[in-house]
Amino acid sequence: MSARKKAPLAPWPVRPLEELGPRIWVVLGGGGIRGVAHAGAWQALVEARVPVTGIVGTSIGALIGACIAGGMPWDRLVRLGMSLRKEDIAKLNRGVVWVNGIREQSVFRGDVLKAYIERVLPVPSWSDLDILLQVNAVNLGTGRTEWFGHGVREDVSLVDACYASTALGVLYPPARIGGQLYVDGGTDDVLPLTRAVELGATGIIAVDVGSGENADADRILEQGLVAVHDRLFAIMSGRQRREAVLNWDGPPLVYVRPAVDEYSAFSFPHVKFFLEEGYKSMRRALTAV
Repeated sequence: MSARKKAPLAPWPVRPLEELGPRIWVVLGGGGIRGVAHAGAWQALVEARVPVTGIVGTSIGALIGACIAGGMPWDRLVRLGMSLRKEDIAKLNRGVVWVNGIREQSVFRGDVLKAYIERVLPVPSWSDLDILLQVNAVNLGTGRTEWFGHGVREDVSLVDACYASTALGVLYPPARIGGQLYVDGGTDDVLPLTRAVELGATGIIAVDVGSGENADADRILEQGLVAVHDRLFAIMSGRQRREAVLNWDGPPLVYVRPAVDEYSAFSFPHVKFFLEEGYKSMRRALTAV
């Protein structure tokens, strides 16, 4: 992890994290562009010198987790978040505005998102990662969550796995892998805490960037069908996510919840705020441990 050793250390105190044990896993949840907060949270973890054994990532958390596990320095990760623009990952599939456009696979073009993923990943394959990593996607046919990465399916390329995990149904076309179709991992488990336990975590640091319980319905409707779809997905996934945290009875959990509730999954103008909030929320969580 030579890349991370270059990061400057912050002068703020952090109490010992021994209660999390020798195998700390970080869980990075899904939440669209709000997931840029993961980059800020990672900066705080690096500055605190928290030893991380592995990362479990869902959706945007899968992509950022892959960048981290691939040795991307936190300052470069932050710059990547700051430079992200809507056109980088969300270009309209023009077929949806044609006659019979309702039969199109998605609103946005999958090749644009996949090209962006391939461009930003710091390494090409699972074997090049410095930290253990698993990411999830949902099999569109069976409805089951499947896992890719260390100890499971490394036959699937890192790019394909990250695309599958981020391919939010209706908005992006499903990923085709081995004759099967896969959609966003957050469809079934947007904050997969139990997966970290299955992988041997003695303690978990989870960053939750999902939507809040309440939203301005009129404002959502004004923003169009993408915003409505985002809200519906947030309602379905949010209930499961909140119950998982409230009923948690596994190993020690540090739950980090950046204040991003009021923003949609496509709030690109607010990436700077997401970064700052991810950083501040992680600092607060660590000092409370």
